[in-house]
Amino acid sequence: MNLLEESIVPEDARAVKQEAREFAAEHIEPHAEEYYERGEYPWEILEAGMDADLVAQNISEEYGGRGLSLAETLAMAEEFYRADAGIALTLQLAGFGVDIVEKHGSERQIEEFLRPVAANEQISGLGVSEPETGSDLAGMQTTAEKEGDEWVLNGEKYWVGNGVEADWLTIYAKTGDDPDNRYGNYSLFIVPTDAPGYDAEHIPEKMCYRASKQAHITLDNCRIPEDHLVGVEGSGFYILAEFFNHGRAVVAGHGIGLAAAAIEEASAFVHDREAFGRTVDEFQSVQHDLAEMRMEFESARALTWRACEKVATQDNAGYWAALAKTVATEAATECAERGMQLHGGRSVLEENRISRVYRDVRVPVIYEGANPIQRNLIYRQAPR
Repeated sequence: MNLLEESIVPEDARAVKQEAREFAAEHIEPHAEEYYERGEYPWEILEAGMDADLVAQNISEEYGGRGLSLAETLAMAEEFYRADAGIALTLQLAGFGVDIVEKHGSERQIEEFLRPVAANEQISGLGVSEPETGSDLAGMQTTAEKEGDEWVLNGEKYWVGNGVEADWLTIYAKTGDDPDNRYGNYSLFIVPTDAPGYDAEHIPEKMCYRASKQAHITLDNCRIPEDHLVGVEGSGFYILAEFFNHGRAVVAGHGIGLAAAAIEEASAFVHDREAFGRTVDEFQSVQHDLAEMRMEFESARALTWRACEKVATQDNAGYWAALAKTVATEAATECAERGMQLHGGRSVLEENRISRVYRDVRVPVIYEGANPIQRNLIYRQAPR
């Protein structure tokens, strides 16, 4: 069964897709269950991904990366998330936020922070969400105040991938207090994780995505040089809005990969299991469930790849990114739900991959903007 066949994928993304498939088969799939059970950070797999030039390689060739396109990044995501979502997220987050520094950072920032990530000498991350605020970018409370030639940051960040493991993060903080321009009150900063006043601890163990690590960060008079401001003061909200358009198109790929995993597991199970003197797949109701899963999957995948082109060409990118992210991640949820039903009582056994997929699909509908927020964006940005 080759659900992630390449005919729908642009030709210039197919070589990277094949690299990702081979890497997943060799390094992710054989170890997915082990890392899920142990809940440990997969350093060995991350290092293998770096050696294979599959980590943080969306950085342009000019700065030491491969310059992978949005389509190539999406093609990788499909393959990695089909193999295991937790390990896939770790591979993705090792270079999270670098696009922001490449596009808006100074030459010094690019040399000091971007190039080492491209060379896989450092790991980056992005700190946006807070303990009390997630999808509301204009509601964050972490502050950054200018004192002499430094910025002083205070506040907390939550659900930060690699908050403990990273060498530096891009942090989103409030720098203004204009009630008439709430979107212009935020800025972005590069914060080294060894900066004074920076403290991070892992969030207690999760029921899913167990091979990835998120952190609770405390910034207590955290001081960074003034030249660590990314772009211009007050531009943070707008930079992130553009960044998340690309990110949501890739998150749609997370959903596609997870949906493919659910269909594979369900199909294999019903073809092997017997009941009432015949294999389960011979029952019409089971066939209908599998048909529904295929319909959800193929519709979502077609939309995702169409959205990829729209986002890449900036053709109403926000609308298409929100549309693809919502449809694909909810298709994954639906496929996993049906997969659990088809497995019957065995679905709850942790040894069965479907139980891990069922847990993992609960996450992409939330991150990079919860799906109810995406519906708001879809309605507001839909062509009239």
